[in-house]
Amino acid sequence: MARILIVDDEEKIRHILSIMLKLKGHQTQEAANGKEALGLLEQEPFDVIITDLKMPEMDGYQLLQLVKESDNPIPVIVITAYATVESAVEAMKKGAVDYITKPFEEGQILLAVEKAIGLSKIIQENIDLKRRVKRLSKAGEIVCVSSAMQQVMDLAMKVAAKAETTVLITGESGTGKEVVARFIHDNSPRSKNRFVALNCAAITDTLVESTLFGHEKGAFTGADRSKQGVFEYASGGTLFLDEIGDLPLEAQAKLLRALQEKTIQRVGGNEPIPVDVRVICATNQDLQELVEQGHFRQDLFFRINVFPIHIPPLRERKEAIIPLAEFFVKKFLDDFDSSEQLLTDGAKRILKEYNWPGNIRELANTMERAAILAGLPPITAEHLSFLYCKNLASDKKSFKLPEEGINLEELEKDLIRQALEMTGKNQSAAAKLLGLTRSKFRTRLKQLEEGR
Repeated sequence: MARILIVDDEEKIRHILSIMLKLKGHQTQEAANGKEALGLLEQEPFDVIITDLKMPEMDGYQLLQLVKESDNPIPVIVITAYATVESAVEAMKKGAVDYITKPFEEGQILLAVEKAIGLSKIIQENIDLKRRVKRLSKAGEIVCVSSAMQQVMDLAMKVAAKAETTVLITGESGTGKEVVARFIHDNSPRSKNRFVALNCAAITDTLVESTLFGHEKGAFTGADRSKQGVFEYASGGTLFLDEIGDLPLEAQAKLLRALQEKTIQRVGGNEPIPVDVRVICATNQDLQELVEQGHFRQDLFFRINVFPIHIPPLRERKEAIIPLAEFFVKKFLDDFDSSEQLLTDGAKRILKEYNWPGNIRELANTMERAAILAGLPPITAEHLSFLYCKNLASDKKSFKLPEEGINLEELEKDLIRQALEMTGKNQSAAAKLLGLTRSKFRTRLKQLEEGR
């Protein structure tokens, strides 16, 4: 079964083609000209386009050119009542895969469509392969040095082989829940099909159902055409529902039904639509607590919690901080030698002492900033001084003066000593870490040395 877009300014031709193709099990959409067709192409995917050449507003030649130049080219079959050698050559140059004259035979259309569907599958496989290669080359292998993360990835690999099993990934924001979800998809029997990610917290309550399940034309104000939801779009592949705890209760009931029945119903539609999709959910909230508070359905929790995977925060796997930091440095620095030192000891100490409330996402952003400041390796404590100051600010909020008091002079000596150690005795960098000018730092250092 394929999704076919029929573009012709003659309603009768569109109707004939639509009936002909639906009888063969295909889904069709109709457009009266190229401009209307582009609007549909922006809304949902198609496997094949059948288009006339002479149409008002935007003709078939313009449509052909725009489809050819798009990121997701689609096989186009041209039909026309004004057949000439010149028009055929021009259509083929612009990317048409077949050229049929009116009046046409049913067999001609069906044969051309079957060929185009085969070509569409090849094109989509190539696009998916390029996307996967690009993603892998950009992200590299998952850095997995801690025993905790090795256990996570072992679980992910085991469940990846079970293409139907629903997975619930939990963990704080920034721990890499989507990375693990993509890993499961890429190592599953569904890897050749789509991975579709949806952030449930980013959808308004009024659009949740339409976004998940799609809608029919006229279902609500502004629904000027039918549209697929993410369940249909991801069918055959994996649907990743991030921040599942923020899904409204009404939508939770319909999501539960979709998971149990493996069918969905578009808003404004009556026909159940079968979907074949693995659902992976993720949250940074305690769903069990939300269930007790009445904010999350217990039956849905049991349904999505078939195979739970918890990702620990970065502060609980400190052995991973430096390998991850070096991984990001290699990614963000334009030019470096593999034998070069990427991080000084002072930089490593700052990274390891920081608490990382934003987890891996914060670490990646930190290393990108540091790489820009450094330009060339190694990244030093000075390039990470903004992080050290942030740490001090955080410590100040929770700092309480002990009842026995403190020795300010000894505390100041200790801070200066630490700053010098972290910066390899670079006084300018040490001064920056402490928020002092170089001259003030040298003055304080001299006073402390004389007061020994």
